[in-house]
Amino acid sequence: MPMKIAPTLAGDVVRALRSVVGDSTVTLHSPTFEGNEWLYLKECLDSTYVSSVGKFVDRFEDDLAKYTGSKYVVSVVNGTAALHIALKLAGVQAGDEVLTPALTFVATANAVTYCNATPHFIDIDEQTLGIDAARLREYLISNTSQQSGRCINKNTGKIIRALVPMHTFGHPSDLENLISIAHDFNIVLVEDAAESLGSYYNGQHTGTFGLLGTLSFNGNKTITTGGGGAILTNNSDLARHAKHLTTTAKLPHAWDFLHDEIGYNYRMPNINAALGCAQLEQLPDKVESKRNLFKKYQHAFDNVQGVRLFSEPKNCHSNYWLQTLLLDEKQAENRDLVLRETNTAGLMTRPAWVLLNELAPFKNFPSADLTTAQSLSRRIINIPSSPGLA
Repeated sequence: MPMKIAPTLAGDVVRALRSVVGDSTVTLHSPTFEGNEWLYLKECLDSTYVSSVGKFVDRFEDDLAKYTGSKYVVSVVNGTAALHIALKLAGVQAGDEVLTPALTFVATANAVTYCNATPHFIDIDEQTLGIDAARLREYLISNTSQQSGRCINKNTGKIIRALVPMHTFGHPSDLENLISIAHDFNIVLVEDAAESLGSYYNGQHTGTFGLLGTLSFNGNKTITTGGGGAILTNNSDLARHAKHLTTTAKLPHAWDFLHDEIGYNYRMPNINAALGCAQLEQLPDKVESKRNLFKKYQHAFDNVQGVRLFSEPKNCHSNYWLQTLLLDEKQAENRDLVLRETNTAGLMTRPAWVLLNELAPFKNFPSADLTTAQSLSRRIINIPSSPGLA
């Protein structure tokens, strides 16, 4: 009976967590500042260049390009702004549809709507927590047609312009098959890699597979700039246009204010970039710490019945941004009890996001069958994941 099983499961989870993190109160994910943060911030303040002009912005973009292998990087104020501009540059227009996973942070769908386009929700795969490529292909075969090199939703008559895989909790999606789908159905691939800085698929960094990719540096990410994001691309024209759009579309001039299209005040401030430069220097150590934390949790949860620790997909090297427990299906109804007991014990845990198609702003938007997403949304628990815990 659930009420007899649940206290044992919740207690086992608390004990397993305590065996790794100790007896103190623990947050879900806290940033660590153990390098040159104070030095670079003071240098930025001393220069008086704290806004969107300054050497740290250029340096941060250059350092990110070297780390990720992307030819071009444009830093912006947050990951949502990055995805908004990436979708515009990918050709998403008013009335288009954009395929996104149903299980993702709301920013993925919000960015689509900023383009006056419609998010179209797709099911996910339990092995990756990202879009299920096999089911997506079947869905597109049944529900779309090709007209003049465009993918048309036969049910709505709208163009499906883009596909946005999101690398959930830092784990790469099935990129090889998603790239194949994008090619076969004439859909542009734009990666939401907000959570996966430091993650690799077949040796290549996430965010560099699509026409464009995006990153986030919010305070709870693997590295932080306080608030911030970035656009990745190997296309020089797109990179140049991204920088122009995110700088209010201002034309270079010694003193005059000339703007040649509608732009956005999205550029990352120099003071945030200074913090990012220091954080990026520590990124390899942070990822290693998070992977070591996974190993400790793996040992701790080996003998806990009814739950398993999610591990990186095949051929992937994950940053383990958020460590993740998956309850067995028969234990799904006990999720909230586990959440209550862990948080009461001073161990911050959280459930997965509410599925996007269940949120009020998106209830009437198109979606495929979401059986797996619905199941996982009831069974996922994120547990303390700060790199310092290792």
